[in-house]
Amino acid sequence: MKFKLLILFSLLVFSLSSFQIPAYQLARLKYNGGGDWYGNRTALINLITFCNQNLHTNFAPEEAIAEVGSPEIFNYPFVYMTGHGNVVFSAQEAQNLRRYLIGGGFLHIDDNYGLDKYVRVQMKKVFPELSFVELPVNHAVYNQKFKFSGGLPKIHEHDGKPAQGFALIWEGRIVCYYTYECDLGNGWEDFGTYPGDTEEKRVSALKMGANLVEYVLTH
Repeated sequence: MKFKLLILFSLLVFSLSSFQIPAYQLARLKYNGGGDWYGNRTALINLITFCNQNLHTNFAPEEAIAEVGSPEIFNYPFVYMTGHGNVVFSAQEAQNLRRYLIGGGFLHIDDNYGLDKYVRVQMKKVFPELSFVELPVNHAVYNQKFKFSGGLPKIHEHDGKPAQGFALIWEGRIVCYYTYECDLGNGWEDFGTYPGDTEEKRVSALKMGANLVEYVLTH
């Protein structure tokens, strides 16, 4: 499976050039525990469109659904996880997710407000030896095609705290990036989904999402 992911990633890097390759999908993580894994329904589709237009990727226009414990997760280079509530990984699911991430996969966790206290515990099942570390504002993830000199943008207000971007780093590679107090995925949704949305915030969120995708494809 590791070999399969490495080949997949190599093909996707070529998609940043003028070459045409078969389309691959980005995926949404389906998990147990009762949390709304299906939240931000239009977010990933809009990010895919934005990346295809601005990074010249060739992703399939529709998102896939990847269950935590399924071998199908190895088909996807980038998996997006969101929600407000409870998350539960079984031992098998945690081990499967670990194999996926160590083998070249990438997980973006986006706290949609209320996910934090659950997902941190569950990710400890996946990587008991790792802890989330906050990335500095000069990190490469904020300096891809689009530049964010102040680090992760704040898209939606919740508790008035600053947006923070955390990472789990395995042998020098970011395998999981966690956006907290940011609500990046809300900014990817169709314009007008939330009262008070602005086009400026939405574009900022999409650019940051594109940076994540570009970082994954080139590192």
